[in-house]
Order: sequence, then structure tokens, then C-alpha cells
Amino acid sequence: MIPSNELNSYLKAKPFRPIRIHMASGETFDVRHPELVKVSRNTIVLFTPVVDDPDLFDRWQTISLMLMEHVSQLDVPVPPNGQ
Repeated sequence: MIPSNELNSYLKAKPFRPIRIHMASGETFDVRHPELVKVSRNTIVLFTPVVDDPDLFDRWQTISLMLMEHVSQLDVPVPPNGQ
């Protein structure tokens, strides 16, 4: 289990670094933008944007914090301006 405050610390980091959420089932979820995740007490909602319009969302998944094993950083270069 990952506590909601721990997950929030990854999402609110400045600069934000993309993360991978590892589930007990072996499934993984990549988070490349913090605004694509909403954290509640026991779950997160992970949004997937429409391919041709990143401001619109066409899918979302509700994921239990209880079933998360750990979070790791993705090996993605951080832009020079920290965004």
C-alpha cells in the first residue's frame, strides 16, 4: 500500500518527475503529467487524454492505493526550465 500523502509528494514535486506506479498484480501505470491524477483517501483516478487534444480526457481508471506496491521514477530527461 502507498499512503495518499506519499503519492501526493511525488505528484507535487518541483520539478515534477514522471513516475511509474507498480501494482501487486505486476501491472504498471506511467504518470507523465501530475494533472492526469486525482488522489483520494483510498484510490486514485488516472486520466488518459484524447490523442489529438491533450486537454480532453476520454478514459479514466480508478486504482486502489491498497493494491499499489511502490512508485519509481521514469528515466525521462527533465526539461531545462524544470517544467
